[in-house]
Amino acid sequence: MALRLSSRRISAAFRAPRGNCCFVRFASIAAAALKDSSLPQDVKDSIARETSLPTPDPPSSSKTAGLVNQQLPYMVPTYVRPPPMFEKGEGCYMWDVENRRYLDFTAGIAVNALGHCDEGVAQVIAEQARQLMHTSNLYHNPLTGLLSKQLIQLTHATGGFASASRAFICNSGSEANEAAIKFARKVGKSVSPDKPKYEFVSFHNSFHGRTMGSLSATPNPKYQKPFAPMVPGFKYGTFNDVDSINDLVTEETCGVIVEPIQGEGGVNVASPEFLIALRKRCTEVGAVLIYDEIQCGLGRTGTFWAHAGYPQGCHPDMVTTAKALGNGFPIGATIVNDFVCDHIKTGDHGTTFGGNPLGSRVASYILGRLSSPEILDSIPAKEAVFRKHFESLQRRFPGQIKEIRGRGLILGLQLVTDPTPIVTAARERGLLVITCGTNTLRFVPPLVISEAEIEEGMAILADAMESVLDKGEAVQGTKGQQEMQ
Repeated sequence: MALRLSSRRISAAFRAPRGNCCFVRFASIAAAALKDSSLPQDVKDSIARETSLPTPDPPSSSKTAGLVNQQLPYMVPTYVRPPPMFEKGEGCYMWDVENRRYLDFTAGIAVNALGHCDEGVAQVIAEQARQLMHTSNLYHNPLTGLLSKQLIQLTHATGGFASASRAFICNSGSEANEAAIKFARKVGKSVSPDKPKYEFVSFHNSFHGRTMGSLSATPNPKYQKPFAPMVPGFKYGTFNDVDSINDLVTEETCGVIVEPIQGEGGVNVASPEFLIALRKRCTEVGAVLIYDEIQCGLGRTGTFWAHAGYPQGCHPDMVTTAKALGNGFPIGATIVNDFVCDHIKTGDHGTTFGGNPLGSRVASYILGRLSSPEILDSIPAKEAVFRKHFESLQRRFPGQIKEIRGRGLILGLQLVTDPTPIVTAARERGLLVITCGTNTLRFVPPLVISEAEIEEGMAILADAMESVLDKGEAVQGTKGQQEMQ
């Protein structure tokens, strides 16, 4: 124990602050000093590793590990987390309890579109928290309706589906999808009271949530089997397979849910032909078409909604949203057209917390920012910087990088092998990046990220990939870095 503590002190003495141009020189000094040291070799190896990395994962003797070990016995073990514990953030950076800085390419899984601890968001929360936070939906408040109106007007103004007419405000993405599933079922029963019209269609590699309805629309046996049987009536198709649509969507289908860009499934982009065919078939059989834009919407592609970049002939009847809508505050929404809304009656659905004054005011403020030309017009140039570096990495590692996917700032780098050692190596160099699908690195940074910060992060990623793929550095992969595990 004493030897381990001593090695930690030596490592700390050699460590330079993250981002300091002297870091490499300090590491060189440490290596030279250790060379002639009388310490055991394993201790010297440990010190050499820690002094060569700006943000090595905290060891078992750290303050972080102590806090984690104190808390884990009281938490249901539903997550696998890497060692660092984060306690503050600003912009595109976070700091752990050891006060080490990390550049964040994850944005809380596409949530913190305005970055961490945005001053405007913090001010709105503080002001509204002093005025009124919650009343329940038994009473009117001036902010829920204002947010609903804003969502509809912005959808029209930014090229989203023109038939959007009303919004249901809830608390999360799963809740938004649950509402959409219920609404579609209600439409099916209303338009076809004498014949069965309750089947629901979703697609392989999709992710719609973990509640029983949204999980039933997420066709992965690994996640469904422990909670089977699923909600009856769900069918699954192949994403982007136009030829299968007519057989898949039938007169018994009440709803089809699809992500214009599959986030968790591997950053797979829907083809216009596929979405147009879905729209056509749904119209033919009287089914509701739902776009799940929880991860890809609200500006992430450079348009307010991802589907706004597609022909109007494929626009939906409903759109679900959450994540960036609250920038970290829990809120979601289901936007519908009159075809759907005409069949929804008082008492068909509800939520205690959804649309509370605090969440509604925060989301209204965020919508104003995310729909601004300042943010939307900046996305293509930022995407170009990412792609420039991805293409460079693909030339550097042609046998390892198969494909570059995505649009705007929802991007994926498809590898031929498990990328989790790269996730660890990047984190220990001060960059947070996550995975998705199969062997895919996912990039969903804050939309406010600067081109200089993208350059900084990609330099770190290149170093991490070189250490793993070229130098064969022994790095333990970090599991638990995507919602679908």
